Formats: sequence, structure tokens, C-alpha cells
Amino acid sequence: MAVQYGGFTILSSPFFVEALLPFLLIFSLVFAILQKSEVLGKGKKQTDALIALSVGLLAVAFGQAVGIILQMVAFLSVAVVILLVFMLLTATLFKDALVLNKTVQIGIGILIFIAVAIAALVYTGGWSYIEDLFAGSGSSVLTNAVFIIIIIGAIAAVIMTGGKEKPSS
Repeated sequence: MAVQYGGFTILSSPFFVEALLPFLLIFSLVFAILQKSEVLGKGKKQTDALIALSVGLLAVAFGQAVGIILQMVAFLSVAVVILLVFMLLTATLFKDALVLNKTVQIGIGILIFIAVAIAALVYTGGWSYIEDLFAGSGSSVLTNAVFIIIIIGAIAAVIMTGGKEKPSS
């Protein structure tokens, strides 16, 4: 259960939460991407701004898109706070806690990718579709997928553990 603090403020009004803030986020992101990539040409700030404006307004025009944006930003905020607390706690325990080797960085990157993918699927409704596909009544997709993974794993194990063949003379 979420804890609510205070009462109604101007920043919690539907105009800000459902229109202005998502528009500013989308406009800023699209404008920055267009400026950095120079897709439309170098020094085309006005064109980049007009396209970013159009994309931002179109995004805000669709309630479902705004809902997904708000949920993903809330997920991002909570995840960043959790990461910050983790980093602060490990920094107090270990001298070089924030110096991670490449394997740990890749592992954390994979976990972040999985978390964002699952969050996006849940917020867009795709998770229930995948759930029905694998666990629906009479579905054998999950069983077949498990057997295919086992077979691929067995073949990979045989190939990787096999030594080099010596030529016979």
C-alpha cells in the first residue's frame, strides 16, 4: 500500500501529471535525440523542435501512452532510489565497493534489461498475453520450450567439452 503525504498541490493536479510533465519529457527526449543524431541535418534546431513538439503533443493526446509513460517513470524513480541506497550501503562497508569488474557490470546490465522488459510488458498488457500463451489451458508451448532448451544445452555441452581431434597418420 502506498503512503500518501500531504494534500492536493499544483504538481499533483491532472493537468500537470497527465499532460504537461509527460509532454515536457517526450519533447525533451525527442529533441535531444534529434540534436545528437543529426538525422535531419546539422544545425536544424527549428526543424528538430517542430518534430519534437509534434511527437510530444501526439503522445499526450493518447491516454494509454501517457499511462505507460507515467508507470515507466515511476518504475525508473523507484529503481534509481533502490540502486542509490544499495550503492551507499556498499560504499560504507567496502573501500572500493563501487569499482566493479566487467563481469559484475554485465550481470547488473542484464538484470536491469530484464527488469525494464518485464515492467514494459506488464504496463502495456503484454505480460498477460505471454502468460496465456505459456500457461493457458491445454497449452504445450512451455513444455516444448523446456525440451528444446534442454536439447540445445546438451548439444552445446557435447560440442564445448569435446577436445580437438588429432589427425590420424
